[in-house]
Parts: sequence; C-alpha cells; structure tokens
Amino acid sequence: MLKALLIDDDAKLATLLGNYLTKFDIELNSTTKPTLALELIAEHQPDLIILDVMMPKMNGFQVCSGIRKKYKIPIIMLSARGESLDRVKGLDLGADDYIAKPFEPRELVARIHSLLRRVTDEDEDHYSQDIFEVDTIGRAISMDGQILSLTNMEFELLELLLANPGTLFSRDDILKHLRGIEAKIFSRSIDILISRLRQKIEANPKEPKFIKTIWGKGYMFLPVNKPTAES
Repeated sequence: MLKALLIDDDAKLATLLGNYLTKFDIELNSTTKPTLALELIAEHQPDLIILDVMMPKMNGFQVCSGIRKKYKIPIIMLSARGESLDRVKGLDLGADDYIAKPFEPRELVARIHSLLRRVTDEDEDHYSQDIFEVDTIGRAISMDGQILSLTNMEFELLELLLANPGTLFSRDDILKHLRGIEAKIFSRSIDILISRLRQKIEANPKEPKFIKTIWGKGYMFLPVNKPTAES
C-alpha cells in the first residue's frame, strides 16, 4: 500500500481524503500543524506528500522549502488560489505538481499515480554510487557534482563498474559487455581504458581507491567507504 502524508489545516478534508484514498490502496496520514512536517516524514516514511499552501503560522511554501533541504519525496501542492505565480513559486521551491482547490478526489488519485510513475522512471534512469552520479539516458557520469569528460567506451566501462560494485570482471567479461564479442587479442585495450579512467577519477592513479586490479583475474569497483580484503 502506498503511503501519503497530508499537511493541511483543514481537518475535514483530511478525513474525507483518508476515507477516499483507502479505496485505492493509499494510506493517508495527516497533520494540521505544518511545523510537525519533518517529524512526521521521519516517522511515517511517506511515498508522497500532499501540501496545502494557505496555512496559518507557516505557509506551504515555507514547508516545501524545508522538506526539500532534507528529502526528495514527491510533493503535490494544494491551493484555493489559482494564480499562476503561486504555481510557479511552488514548483520553483521543489514541488512536483500543483492542484487548485476545490478538486475532485479522483483527480488527486490520478495525479498521485502519475507522479509516482514518473519518479520511478527517473530513478531507474539515474542512480548514485559513492561520490558518483550516473545518468543512463543522458549518458553522463558526475563525480562530486562535476561531469566527467568521457569517451563512449569510457562511459560504458565506468557505468558497468559503478552498477556492480564489488563485482570482479575479467578482461573477457568487459570485452563482451563493450563489444559483444569474446576476443583475447583485444584484452590489452581494456588495460588502457582502465588506465585512462583512473587518470580521470583517481586522486593518485598509481594507488587507485576506486578501480582495483585483482591480479591475474581482472578489475572491480570498490566504494571508498566499503573496502575489501583484496586490493
């Protein structure tokens, strides 16, 4: 069952939505106190947040900004005001969608499912490994926030290693992945590719921390925070 957190000062809306969303296997927790947002997120671990804009003491924009400093959870903002400036401000602060009040509950369900599908697809296209960020669609790899300048073959090899940390790849394994062939005559080219990658990602290529050589066997990627006995 999906879990959603509603932050809205309208307690009646929380009751109505809670009863309705249950029919679609969505469990709704709620609060009328926006100051409790971060505490409740930590407690309930929601898949999605539904956040009202107009609330006393602390408005939805402030709450959204605070959430985004700590979490990447999808946020749908609600507002009785339909001004485009509110919509733009909410999206700029990190909201993922915006619904004007009043709305049909079925529309909210559709927006929830659509947003979670979109987030899931994005997660599959992007992933993190240690200090590296990989964008498989854009074919880009960042290290400490800086995009690496990689050739096509370097990208393929580094992405293979990052996607399989701690996995030993022989030269033939790598060749099969890069070229779809098994030919030992090209095995030396793998060593050259590894050397070029080390020049680009290692502080000291002669004493690599990320791409380890397992003598007589091949190569593997080791996250810096998870060393193994072999080096």
